[in-house]
Amino acid sequence: MHIVLTGSSSGIGRALAERLLGHGHHVWGLARSDQSELAAKFPITFRATHCDVSDWSQVSTTARRVYENWPLLDGLITCAGLQGVIGPTVSVDPLQWSATVRANLDGTFYAVRAFHELLRRAPRRAKIVCFSGGGATKARPNFSAYAVAKTGVVRLVETLAGELRDEALDINAVAPGAINTRLIDEVIATGPAIVGEAEYQAALKQKATGGASLGRALDLVEWLLSPASDGIGGRLLSAPWDSWPVLDRHKADLADSDIYTLRRIIPEDRGRTWK
Repeated sequence: MHIVLTGSSSGIGRALAERLLGHGHHVWGLARSDQSELAAKFPITFRATHCDVSDWSQVSTTARRVYENWPLLDGLITCAGLQGVIGPTVSVDPLQWSATVRANLDGTFYAVRAFHELLRRAPRRAKIVCFSGGGATKARPNFSAYAVAKTGVVRLVETLAGELRDEALDINAVAPGAINTRLIDEVIATGPAIVGEAEYQAALKQKATGGASLGRALDLVEWLLSPASDGIGGRLLSAPWDSWPVLDRHKADLADSDIYTLRRIIPEDRGRTWK
């Protein structure tokens, strides 16, 4: 497969790049940090471009370069993102809040917008995998910019799945789980006075116990890139918690349901009637 991967220089993105390259895929990595080490390790199958995905001009310029070198694209993985500004929402710097949303949400949209036409040229069903994250399914005090952006990613995925329903393309979102990356280190370094005592204690515990399985998250991404997921779209799948390895057996049921989507809860959903 030919795959564009944003955020390929560190954390989950770097691990994904190594996994995919190790399995013989061609990967074009977009990242703000240096990727020369990875390029040296996989000189034939890995290409790298310095790119800030929150800047449309950089993403579109990079896309033109990919179009010039690859005749098609089998998959797009939007893994780039940052935790950004942390603290009480009414006290944080507004420009930093906005920049956090742009890096995570705009960066996802820009990549999909830039590479959509190349994905349409794939000889089989093309795949888009977008990373969501903590705060997308419940309120996360003191992390509003990150949480709002990651929630937006999920709704963007759901919307695009509906818009692209007639195309040979599947788009889904991934919740990787509480994996030990630099984001956890940032929470610990920032301290309980800003992140909140509950977040701080949870980060300390996660750091000490090893966190969620990175391998499980990588497995889910590979599954979503494979024919096993053909026809499944517009879903938010949790790597550690959901039964995604068996979803190929339940495609018909899944297609007619709102399972693994973001929805509003009303009293009747909880067995109550309010009049």
